[in-house]
Amino acid sequence: MLIDRATSSRDEDDVKGDATCLEDSWKELSLLKATPRLQPRPPPAALSQPTPLPARSPSAPAGPAGADAPGAPRLSSPAPPCLTFQEKLLAFEQDHVTIPVAHVALAKQLAGDVALELQAYLRSKFPALPFGAVVPGGPLFDGLQAGAADPVRLLVPLALEPGLWSLVPGTDTVARDPRCWAVRRTQLEFHPRGSSPWDRFLVGGYLSSRVLLELLRKALTASVNWPAIGSLLGCLIRPRVASEELLLEVQHERLELTVAVLLAVTGAQAGDRLLLAWPLEGLAGNLWLQDLYPAEAARLRALDAGDTGTRRRLLLLLCGVCRGHSVLWRLGRSHLTQVVLRLGEEEADWAEEALGERFLQALELLIGSLEQASLPCHFNPGVNLLGGLREEEVEDLGYALYCGLQAPEGLLWGGVGHERW
Repeated sequence: MLIDRATSSRDEDDVKGDATCLEDSWKELSLLKATPRLQPRPPPAALSQPTPLPARSPSAPAGPAGADAPGAPRLSSPAPPCLTFQEKLLAFEQDHVTIPVAHVALAKQLAGDVALELQAYLRSKFPALPFGAVVPGGPLFDGLQAGAADPVRLLVPLALEPGLWSLVPGTDTVARDPRCWAVRRTQLEFHPRGSSPWDRFLVGGYLSSRVLLELLRKALTASVNWPAIGSLLGCLIRPRVASEELLLEVQHERLELTVAVLLAVTGAQAGDRLLLAWPLEGLAGNLWLQDLYPAEAARLRALDAGDTGTRRRLLLLLCGVCRGHSVLWRLGRSHLTQVVLRLGEEEADWAEEALGERFLQALELLIGSLEQASLPCHFNPGVNLLGGLREEEVEDLGYALYCGLQAPEGLLWGGVGHERW
C-alpha cells in the first residue's frame, strides 16, 4: 500500500485505509529500497558530491554555440551554487535551529526570576507544606533547546520525611505501568496518619500526584497575581488554563517562553530518581512518572565529550525538522532521543562532516522502529514509546519518513513552519 502511495495519488478508499493491511504495508516498505521504480538513496560518499544543475528549459531560445544575442550586454555573473545535502543541513541548522546566545541568556534570566517568584508564593500560600527550592532546568540549561516550543522546566520538589515513604514500581501496582512509581506511606504504626503534612494528599495509602496537581493548578490559575509579577519582571505572564500540564506563557519584547511547573519527588527518597506529578490517565492517575530526561541528556553530553561529537546537534536537527512538519510533529523529543542514543553508541564517526549521513541513518532507524511498532526506551527497555500511537498514525509517520529519506531536502524546507527565538 505504501508503494502505491509513493508512486500515485490516493483515492477515497485509500484515504479511509484498511487496518488489516498495516502489517503488509510495512513489509512492502522494507522492500522499497530494492524496487526499480524508485531510486534508492545515494551512498554516504555522495553527500559530499554536488548535485547536477537543472536541465535548460526547452522554451528558452536556442542559438549557435558560443554566440551571444545581438546587442545583448555580455555579463559574467557566477553560476548559482549547487549545495550538497550536508551543506543544506548545516544551513537549516543555522537558520532554524541555532538560538542566539543573547536570547538564551535572556530566557535563563526570565526562568530564574519566575522560579524565585513562584518559590516565594508557595511558601507564603502553603506554609505548612515543605516545598524545596524551585529549580529551573531542562533543555535550555543543557544546550538542547530546540526553539520556543520547548518548555523551560521549573522543578518544585517535595521535601518528604526520611523513613516515612517508600517506592513501589508501577509494574507492581494495579496500573501495571512500567513508566511510573507509586509513593507509599510507611511506618503508620509509629507515625500515624496526620504526622506528615503530605498525609492530606494520600489516596489509598499512597501519595497522589493527581491531588497535588489539582491543588497547584488552582493556585496558579486563580491565586497568583501574574500581572503584578510580570510587571515587576518586565514581561507578561499568563497560565495556560486549557492545558493538562501546568504551563505558564511568558511574553517578553524580545522572545516568548513556555514554562512548565513540575511537582517532583527527588533525591534519596526517590532512590535518586526523578519522579514527576504528571497528568496520567486511568489507573495510573495517582502514580508518579519517572522522568529519564536528566539521564538521557547526561549520556549524550558524555558521549559527545568523549569524541567531540555532534550527537546533540543531530538531536536538535531532528527536533527542528519534526516540529515543523505536518505529520512528523507526532515524534517528540523522547522518541528522537532514543534514536540518537542508539546511533550514538553504535557509530564511531561523529565529526561534523558525517552529520548528514547520521541524519539519514536516523531516518532509517525511525522507519525500522515504526515497521516493528516498537521503540524501546534506552534506560527503561520495558517502555515502548510508540505504544501510544494508533495504527494509522504509525503508517502515516512511516510513509512521511520514507518520502523524506528519498528526498531529504524536502524535510528541511517543506514543513509548516520552524519556530525559534
